[in-house]
Amino acid sequence: MIRTAAMAILFATSFVTHASEQTSAKADPAKGKIVAETICVACHGADGNSMASANPHLAGQIEQYIYKQLTNFKSVDGKPAARDNAIMAGMVAALTDEDMRNVSAWYASQKLKPEAAKNEASIALGRKLWRQGDFKKGIPACAGCHGPAGAGMPAQYPRLAGQFAEYTEVQLKAFRAEERANDPEKMMRMIAAKLSDVEIKAVSDYAAGLR
Repeated sequence: MIRTAAMAILFATSFVTHASEQTSAKADPAKGKIVAETICVACHGADGNSMASANPHLAGQIEQYIYKQLTNFKSVDGKPAARDNAIMAGMVAALTDEDMRNVSAWYASQKLKPEAAKNEASIALGRKLWRQGDFKKGIPACAGCHGPAGAGMPAQYPRLAGQFAEYTEVQLKAFRAEERANDPEKMMRMIAAKLSDVEIKAVSDYAAGLR
């Protein structure tokens, strides 16, 4: 488990430098605000605070991570998108690379209105998985990549603190079923494959309450 976490940190560190160079240098949040208000607002809100759990909060999310997801929704040279989602494919189709950089910077700069943990009965299990993982099942601690407080680790690992528990749960199940496959080195797919429905729900709820 320690080795897995160390490798994840090393991989993320190398990716951060590359991704940071590709996003922050040219991003213009003011222009991104216009994209958010005209294209993204219906699902994610102009300030990135979504009103529905089917659509994730983007406020305060890591800039490089948002940009990566937007590019993953796009089909390039006729090839299937790395992340399959018909709605998002339609949304990003008309966005230029500059648009995606700018709106990523805008949402990253906004203040999240966080969700809260709701299931007291599963708090202990969620906390254990987040902080320690499950050595016997080969599940590393979520904190190893997403941080002790769920703040994430640019650019690979998103902020999960305050995110809708329902959204996180759906994404973990999608990774487990390999319906979502844009995780580098299949890391999330391998981890999610070892999680039960009960564990997924518990850790998703716990993450929603992190600050």
